[in-house]
Amino acid sequence: MALTIKEVEDIAFAARLNLTEEEKKDFVQQLSLILDYTNCLNELDTDNIEPLIYILPVYNVFRDDVICPSSPRDGIMSGGPLLEDGQYKVPKII
Repeated sequence: MALTIKEVEDIAFAARLNLTEEEKKDFVQQLSLILDYTNCLNELDTDNIEPLIYILPVYNVFRDDVICPSSPRDGIMSGGPLLEDGQYKVPKII
């Protein structure tokens, strides 16, 4: 699939590139070669190929949920600098 200079100019405009006339001609050739190469993929028979989502096997690595007692509230609250009515007391910001 050969690109035209107009298509290269449109691509350059979208990419905010200022190309010289010689660069445009070079890109026409280079981008056309890239598109021709990628079109080779259309020739492959993929009818019996299952779509691939992940390359590596994916499985759940989380641990099972186990109910266990939590830490005692008094022990956790004892680490705070100032307590009032079972809550941390902090200075007013606003």
